[in-house]
Amino acid sequence: MTRFKLQDYEGIAGSALIEEIRNLGEKLKGFNILHINSTLVGGGVVEILNSLVPLMQEAGLLARWEVLEGGPEFFNTTKQFHNGMHGQPVNITGEMLKSYLAAAQQNHHLVEGHADLIVLHDQQPLGLTAFRGESEACWLWYCHIDPRYAVPEVWYFLAPMAAVCDVAVFHLPEYARDLPLLQYFMPPAIDPLSDKNRDVSPKEYEEVLKRIGVDPEGPPVILQVSRFDRLKDPIGVIQAFKLVRKNRECRLILAGGSADDDPEGAAVLEEVRAEAEGNSDIMVLSLAPDANLEINVLQRRAEVIIQKSLREGFGLTATEALWKAKPLVATPAGGLVHQVLDGKTGLIARTVEEAAEKLITLLDNEELGKFLGATGREHVRQNYILPVYLRNWMKLLTMIARKR
Repeated sequence: MTRFKLQDYEGIAGSALIEEIRNLGEKLKGFNILHINSTLVGGGVVEILNSLVPLMQEAGLLARWEVLEGGPEFFNTTKQFHNGMHGQPVNITGEMLKSYLAAAQQNHHLVEGHADLIVLHDQQPLGLTAFRGESEACWLWYCHIDPRYAVPEVWYFLAPMAAVCDVAVFHLPEYARDLPLLQYFMPPAIDPLSDKNRDVSPKEYEEVLKRIGVDPEGPPVILQVSRFDRLKDPIGVIQAFKLVRKNRECRLILAGGSADDDPEGAAVLEEVRAEAEGNSDIMVLSLAPDANLEINVLQRRAEVIIQKSLREGFGLTATEALWKAKPLVATPAGGLVHQVLDGKTGLIARTVEEAAEKLITLLDNEELGKFLGATGREHVRQNYILPVYLRNWMKLLTMIARKR
């Protein structure tokens, strides 16, 4: 976990916000919070917890983080849940449900200790609610994806487990579902001091690009960073790039990795490589899950960044791009519409053809790109950086503590 101090963020977030966090922490001193997710490596939740938990501890909370263990069948099942929550057709069998509940039994010990609040991140640990009766803690389900399109066979299996909790947290108000519990809305954030988002030196910049085989000079680069997941539409990005390349000299880089709880990543990567085969202007980079500095440098190398997600919980890769003041083209999916304000902090594109058109607009208009990049960075600074997120957490915990 990262070990930055609250004071390290004052230059970015302002001293007033840091002081507010400290004051809230004084009132919550000793509050015991347990975070549970399903992987220690890869994915936005991991990045958030790596930075959030130490700052919670500094603010006075007794915060800790545990990771659910499971076998291949469990993670295959939860990946199907993930797809189904995004509205994709899935085939959920009785054996899959058994493996999911068996994993909860196997991890029963995670919720045995004392806690004032147990936070279950996403659908993987929801099965632990079967042991709610043995716990005096308040329970919270934090759903990091957009559940509006969830298919019935997944939602109606998971919803009763979520209903056992006291609180459900969604990123945005429009994600609210019909659940008999308090619903709270809190978008995620990036850590501006982490290796993925901090400033890099010229030496680091050159060394990283050399290591991953990217030319620091040459034609403009269009970049998408994301897990190799069909919901990120990497094939659509390639199709849009091919339209752009007909009229503009440029290159495309698709960079991403996998998470321990995503067994489909390797298959999607092969599909992407097959689509890009024979095109020397397309680079497909499969990075390690912790290749944070590499992603940082790639985003700084790019002239234009695209995020063509078909479904999106929030889209922290877009947040990262905006923080680096890069012009961004994005689909109006999930949280992307709250970040990419069309014509103000980026450009919105709904189709492959629109994406190509907007990419050309930004390649041709450097001044527009600088304007969008500057306003995008400030939008992130005010709303989606770690100190703002921590302050929002402290407000939620204050409300929960009062109800106990």
